[in-house]
Amino acid sequence: MSGADLLVPVEDSVSLRQTVAHVAERARDAGVPVTLHFVCPISERPVGGGDSEVAGDAEALLDRIEVWAEEDLGEHSEDVSVVTSVVGADVYLFNPGDYADVLVAYARRNGVDTVVLDPEFNPLGMAPLLPPLERELEAAGLNAELAPVERATRRGPLTRPAGLDQFVLLFASTFGFYLLIAGELTVFNVATGAVTGTIVAALLRRITTRGSVDLPGLAGRLGRMALYVPYLLWEIVKANISIAKVVLHPRLPIDPKVVEFDAAVWSELPATTLANSITLTPGTLTVDVTQRHFTVHSLTTGSRSDLLAGGLERAVRFVFYGRAAMRLPTPAERGETMDGSVDGARSDDADEVQAAIERVESDTGGGEE
Repeated sequence: MSGADLLVPVEDSVSLRQTVAHVAERARDAGVPVTLHFVCPISERPVGGGDSEVAGDAEALLDRIEVWAEEDLGEHSEDVSVVTSVVGADVYLFNPGDYADVLVAYARRNGVDTVVLDPEFNPLGMAPLLPPLERELEAAGLNAELAPVERATRRGPLTRPAGLDQFVLLFASTFGFYLLIAGELTVFNVATGAVTGTIVAALLRRITTRGSVDLPGLAGRLGRMALYVPYLLWEIVKANISIAKVVLHPRLPIDPKVVEFDAAVWSELPATTLANSITLTPGTLTVDVTQRHFTVHSLTTGSRSDLLAGGLERAVRFVFYGRAAMRLPTPAERGETMDGSVDGARSDDADEVQAAIERVESDTGGGEE
């Protein structure tokens, strides 16, 4: 180990290859033996044990990075050691502080003082991880640097094809919102609302909508959403009463745990609706969602039982996919358990469940506009 050793946290990104080339060049020019530590933090793991697909992907990425580093080092490879490691598998990484703790612990174990960050490093997949991560690392006494590489510019098309359906949808949304904030249903408000809605729909219909709009289907979903709201409120009331009993109990019988399960919903809007509904229900908090994989913190055994009973999941499917989707098995019936593992006695029909999900998805067109 030397003062020139570098720690590089990595994930698959558009600038990763350039970052590897940068640290390899820096190691070549150091003039002393250097160890490059490439570490891949993983932010999810199976609660019930077993192999992790995420860990496998991380190992494959690190193998690829090791090959890149050896190519970039060339004849200097004898003076530079390359070490790769998956970190964070024994903890749940939720925020920049968690990532910093894992990186600081690794750096101290291996005597590394400098962390080089890929400008596109953001395993949380949400808003900006790097600035708070840099602050946390520097507060712990490490030198945190951004690799001086060019970021690829990623631009999607600003406008999309749009027709009468998109115009009507945007006009109705704008007009309704205008009347809502106006507060009074007067001729003036209706007229100005109609003008505003027309202007907004004409100018933004190619920007704010994606794909075709099924107006009858949308009307059906809005109608089912009107039924879902009182159901959700009732579930919130029941959960409040249940949690109040727990809080008022002399022994405070809480049993906080994190449970993971795969929900039988697909596409972004239904998954977001289910995640927010779970969070709104006292006793459960959605921690993370990756496609259909939910990570939920639960306060009591009862809240976990209700979660796996699938009432909210079934109701969300009803809203977005109709009555037929309600017949899909609940998480408990699909073999999901409270410890996050899968009950083998119930998981033999997993292929049939997946096939049923795909059939409903095909029939409903994915559930989103």
